[in-house]
Formats: sequence, structure tokens, C-alpha cells
Amino acid sequence: MSNTNTAPPSRTVAVIVGGIVVVSILALVAVIASNSGDSATDEAEQAGLEQQRAVSVQGAHLPVLGAGADPAVGTQIPTVDGEDFAGEPVTIAPGGTPKLLAFLAHWCPHCQAEVPRLVEAMGGGDTIDGVPVLGVSTGTDESQPNYPPSAWLSGEGWSAPVIADDMGNHAAEAFGLSGFPFFVAVDADGNVVARTSGELSAEDVQALAAAASAT
Repeated sequence: MSNTNTAPPSRTVAVIVGGIVVVSILALVAVIASNSGDSATDEAEQAGLEQQRAVSVQGAHLPVLGAGADPAVGTQIPTVDGEDFAGEPVTIAPGGTPKLLAFLAHWCPHCQAEVPRLVEAMGGGDTIDGVPVLGVSTGTDESQPNYPPSAWLSGEGWSAPVIADDMGNHAAEAFGLSGFPFFVAVDADGNVVARTSGELSAEDVQALAAAASAT
């Protein structure tokens, strides 16, 4: 008869289960630590950034874009002095060069679809076919999805200047925004060439930029 001792089946099962529990606990701790590190990184990246900042508007507001012929075409845009998410000054003003303005809301699915097209068209810079692009982050609401907009735009590779609109959305209001995304093509004299609301194809975006630089 063999003298080899064999642990009772119940004891063997208990040892195996105990090992599984320990491994599971260690794995859970690792996941929590990893997520905590990611949160700390995200918080560090967002430190000092404000999602809404004060803006000032000088000049006549453009009428709200409606159906039919746009009454704003041919009129001069107002001047908007504001800041980006980090507090650096950004100004939209008539004169100088043609420009394409893009008004974006972080919670808008059409804006979320549009931004990658704009980023691709800018090719890592801040122009589309030589026409400067300026963004306006507006309609910001921390209770809505895809907040904060600074992280969203950064994650998409946005490289053009951005004004962080104020709580009253006064920058958007000054340009007659009627929906999202909202675009305003402006010529070198500071006059509106075209305005449009809604998701655009890459070709449509390039056509807006071309229209801005054509006059």
C-alpha cells in the first residue's frame, strides 16, 4: 500500500477556489490602478482649461440664418474678441484675409462627424486650401455628452484657433447661428460670402473655402 498522502477533494477545491479569488482580486486592483492613472493624466491635461470664457462683440449682429436668400451675404461681420480654452486671446475680425468660421457643439453628433473632415482638410495646420479656419466652441453644457469640448477637439487633432464661447453663447449669436455645425465663409474685406448650417461633405467644405478666397 502506498504511503503517499492525498488531500481530501474538498480541501483541494478550496485551495483552487482560493487561488482564483486571489488572482481575481489582484487583477481588479491592477485595473483600478490603471484607470486611476488614466484619470490623473486626463485631469492633468485639462488643468487650467476653461470650457467657457468671456467674449466681447463689436459691430452689428448678423441676422439668424433662415430659409431662402441669406440677407447677411455682402455685409460685414462683427468683431469677436475672446480666448481659447487655455486663456490665450483669439479674435475674429473683418479684414486681413479670407476666413472660414466653424461653430461647433461638443454634444452635436453632426459636429462630431464633421470635425474629422475639417481636421483632414486642414492637414495638421490651420487652413483649408490656404484659407484660415477659426473654430468657435459654443453651446457648451457639462450635462451633455462628449464633454469637455477641449478634450474632444484635442483628441480629434484639431489644430486651428478656437474661441471658447461664453455661457450666453454670444459669439454664436453675433453670427446668426441657426443650427450645428454652422459655417460662415468670409472674404478678405470681412464680408459674408456664404453661411450654412448642417453637416457638410469634404467637398462642400472646400467649396466654402474657395468661395471665401474668390473675391
